[in-house]
Amino acid sequence: MSEVTKLIAERGDLAHLALFLWASGASAMLWFALRELTAANERFDTFVRELARFNHTFGREE
Repeated sequence: MSEVTKLIAERGDLAHLALFLWASGASAMLWFALRELTAANERFDTFVRELARFNHTFGREE
């Protein structure tokens, strides 16, 4: 990685390197957030299913 950084620095493309690092970091954070949102959605779905099962089992019959 240091050779790549050195080559970019010699060519004067530091702005491109900074932009690439920013975009990589932003993409990683987005991926992490979507992964956590998916997990939270699955946990909520499980909770709602268990609550429906509980209400069906112990609910009042009318």
